Amino acid sequence: MTGTDEGRLHTAVLVGPEGEHRRHRKARQKAATRIESTARDARKAQAKARRDAEQAERRNTTYLPSAGESGPAALRTPGRLRLPKHQDTSATLAGQYPFLAEGGLGSSGVFVGQDLYSGGSFVYDPWVLYQQGLITAPNVVLAGIVGSGKSSLAKSLYTRSLPFGRRVYVPGDPKGEHTAVAEAVGGKAIVLGHGLSNRLNPLDEGHRPSTVSDVEWAMQVASRRRDLIGALAETVLDRALSPLEHTAIDLALRDAVRSAEVPILPMVVDRILAPNPADDEDGRLAEDGRLVGHALRRLVAGDLQGLFDGPSTVRFDPSLPMVSLDLSRVAENSTLLSVLMTCSSAWMESALSDPNGGQRWVIYDEAWRLMAYPALLRRMDAQWRMSRHFGIANMLIFHKLSDLDNVGDQGSAMRALASSLLANAETRIVYRQEADQLGSTAAALGLTGTEQKLLPGLGTGQGLWRIKDRSFVVQHQLHPAELAAFDTTTRMTEIARKISDLDVPSGISNDQEES
Repeated sequence: MTGTDEGRLHTAVLVGPEGEHRRHRKARQKAATRIESTARDARKAQAKARRDAEQAERRNTTYLPSAGESGPAALRTPGRLRLPKHQDTSATLAGQYPFLAEGGLGSSGVFVGQDLYSGGSFVYDPWVLYQQGLITAPNVVLAGIVGSGKSSLAKSLYTRSLPFGRRVYVPGDPKGEHTAVAEAVGGKAIVLGHGLSNRLNPLDEGHRPSTVSDVEWAMQVASRRRDLIGALAETVLDRALSPLEHTAIDLALRDAVRSAEVPILPMVVDRILAPNPADDEDGRLAEDGRLVGHALRRLVAGDLQGLFDGPSTVRFDPSLPMVSLDLSRVAENSTLLSVLMTCSSAWMESALSDPNGGQRWVIYDEAWRLMAYPALLRRMDAQWRMSRHFGIANMLIFHKLSDLDNVGDQGSAMRALASSLLANAETRIVYRQEADQLGSTAAALGLTGTEQKLLPGLGTGQGLWRIKDRSFVVQHQLHPAELAAFDTTTRMTEIARKISDLDVPSGISNDQEES
C-alpha cells in the first residue's frame, strides 16, 4: 500500500460514525440553547408589557388627596384633631385591650363567690386543682384582719366540701367558733376544760387503719406514745429534752405498758419519778428523769390536772363528717392549750395515715398561738409535707402574715419551719390588711405593686387569691343560713341590741343621754 492510500484510510476513520455522533450532539445542544433563550426573551417581554400596563393604569387613575376632599365635600371641620403624645407603663396600657379577663379555674369544685374582675363565678377545690396539675401542694394559708370575713370563708369552704365526700378535722378551736358548725353538719365537737367531765388520755391507741398488721400497729402505737410524751414534756419545760430524759421516758413507758393494756399518764409519771429497779441498773435513772417527771406531774396532779389523769371519756371518730376540739374553756392558759393541741394532733395522726380515710380538711385556726410551741410546729410541718400522701388539705388561718416573723428568732429552726409552711401552701388568700402590714405581706407572697395596693381597700368578704402564679380578686358569697351559722359577731351585736333597747328615763336631756 502506498503512502497516499494510508492517508486516505486515516481520513475515512476520522469521518466515520463516531465523528458524526459528535457533530449531532453539538447541534442538539445549540438548538436547545436557542429554544431556552427564545423562551426567556418571551417571558421578559411579557413581564415588561405587564409592568407597562400597570404603570399606565396608575397614571390614568385619579386618587383623593391624603387630606381628603376639599371644601364642603370633606364633611369635616377645617381644623385637624391634634392629640398630645402620652407615655405610660405597659401595666397601665394593658388596660386598653378590651374584653380580656382571667379564664378562671373551671367549674369543678366548691362555689366560693364572684370573680370581681371577670364577673363570673369563682370555684375552688384543692383536690380538683391538684388532679388537673394546676397546683402541686393542696395546703391553704388564709390571712385577714378582724372583721374582714376570713372565718366565714374558712367555714364555707369546708362545709361546702362535705357533699363531695370530704371530712373536716379541727384539732384545736381556741374560740369555740367551729362547735356550732360541727353540730349543724352532723359532726361532733369535743369540749375540754376544767370542771367538765371530758377527759383525754394521751396514751390511747387511737384509730387503727384497716391495712395495718398487728406487728406494724404495735410498733406505730409505741412510737407515737414515746413521741407524744416527749412532746408534752418539751411543751411544759419549754426546751428540748436530753438523751438521758428520753431514756427515762422510754423505760417508764415500757414498764407502764407491761402493767396495763391501755396505760394512762399517771402510770408513766410514777415510773419516771420511781423507776423499776430492774431498769435502773446504775441507780441514776430517777435523777436523770426527775425534771421530766415533775413537768409531766403538772398534767396529772398540778395546775393542769383534771384533763389527762384518767381513761378517755371521749373518742375521736374519724367516720364523722366533722370533728372539732373545742378549747375555748382553756384559751387563757397557753401551756394547757398547747398540751391539748399536742394530744389532739396525736389522735389525728393515725386517722390521717389511714389510706381509706378519704380526702379531709384539717383546719388550724388562730395559728399564731399554735406555732409558738416547737413540738406543735414540728407536727404541723410533718403533716403539711405529707399532705399529698395522706390526701389532706391543711388550712392555716392568721390575722396577718407578719405573725410568721414572731415565731422563733431570726435564723432559728422554728422560723425556718414556719417559713416552710408558707412555702408548702400554693394557695394564699389575703383579706384586708392594715397599711403597716402591706410591705411584709407583699414580700412574703411576692405580690406586685398593683396587688399590694388592693389590700387596704378590700371590703368585707373580698380577698386576693394567689393560686401559684395566678391572681384573683373574689367576693365571697354566703347563703342566709350560712350567714346565721357562721356569724362570729353574735355577742357584740346582742350587747349592742340590748343597749339600744334600754328605755331612757324621762327628764334627761340630750346631753345627759349622750354622756
